[in-house]
Amino acid sequence: MAKKLVIKVTAGADAPERCSQAFTVAAVAVASGVEVSLWLTGESSWFALPGRAAEFELPHAAPLPDLIESILAAGQITLCTQCAARREITEKDVIDGVRIAGAQVFVSEAMADGTQALVY
Repeated sequence: MAKKLVIKVTAGADAPERCSQAFTVAAVAVASGVEVSLWLTGESSWFALPGRAAEFELPHAAPLPDLIESILAAGQITLCTQCAARREITEKDVIDGVRIAGAQVFVSEAMADGTQALVY
């Protein structure tokens, strides 16, 4: 079993099921003791902002704010640098605990020994 899971979520409210799946898998992995790094890219970038996850609704899915809280409790959430810049999001705007980093950091994490990477 991989010691670390790196998940890149590219979907937001535009593809709610895919988006929810990424956050759910990340939260379940954290709860299972797996080291998790969740990357917000594309439309999921908006969920780095306070209050935006509360606007997300998907029937029969766990509330996105709860999933984010559980991921941040024992894992890492990163907002893509370019995605943040395109949306004029800065480090002072994001939820406490969310970092902003770029492709070099993503590749470094994804290529580390004992790591499994998933893209949603």
